Amino acid sequence: IHLATENEQYLSELPEHAGSFKDTRIVEFIFLLSEKWHLDQSTRYQAVELLERFMIKQVEQMWESSVLRCGSIKGGAQGQGSTWSSVRDKIVNTFVLRLVSCVQLASKLSLHYSRVTSDRALKFLQSLKYSYTKQELLESELAVLNTLHFHINVSTPLAYVELLLEVLGHNGCLLPAKPLHQMCVQLLDFCYLTRETIYDTLLKIAIENSTPNKLQVAKFLTVKEDFMLLAVGIISTGVFILSPGHWDQVVEHLNCITGITAQSILEFSYAVLRRILGSTVL
Repeated sequence: IHLATENEQYLSELPEHAGSFKDTRIVEFIFLLSEKWHLDQSTRYQAVELLERFMIKQVEQMWESSVLRCGSIKGGAQGQGSTWSSVRDKIVNTFVLRLVSCVQLASKLSLHYSRVTSDRALKFLQSLKYSYTKQELLESELAVLNTLHFHINVSTPLAYVELLLEVLGHNGCLLPAKPLHQMCVQLLDFCYLTRETIYDTLLKIAIENSTPNKLQVAKFLTVKEDFMLLAVGIISTGVFILSPGHWDQVVEHLNCITGITAQSILEFSYAVLRRILGSTVL
């Protein structure tokens, strides 16, 4: 109930540009860095979500500050373009530092407490030819914390997946627990790394049209950011791969638990499986 409420609250306050910083290259960077530092599974998802939420707020604040400093945007589109160019340059110059700070903060929230120290973070940044100091690293962490008002312990889709698996087990679904959990983590990684393709397929299925318009894309944003739908779709797909004989029963249970329709669960699984098959063919 708590996770469902949190998910609904997040979706009701969804910023216009949600998902903008979940580009495949960014997610892959975070995943590889988390692997390099031997961080647990939940940490990498938390880092992605922290970076996403921080960057959107930072961009909004920097844009508003630039506009106020100029008094007003003059020169029409040209003046607006110049202001945005200035903001973009500032973001680009500190992006890798902010990304590392989000991974650091996520590591400190981990129950396994495989914390990324300042020395380790600085050594990594130096390997990329950055010359930040410990003070600048600390200030970067504080910038993330202050921008997010210290609200950094956000639930990730993995938490939804694991809790739903627990509920399914409690409800009597006889599933291969450990293999299914491992499969779900692999599928979750896959969905993060191929996010745009999967949700593009899902949108086209939903509207029954291969060329969605801007309004349809905008309205679909809440679907792309729905952690509960993602978790349900991941579990459904995992069960279909490992234990197809249990699939109907699991979908029925997931529908009862979350209220997400069997049709929506089927469509999500289809989009994921289609992408998997496409990757296999390639």
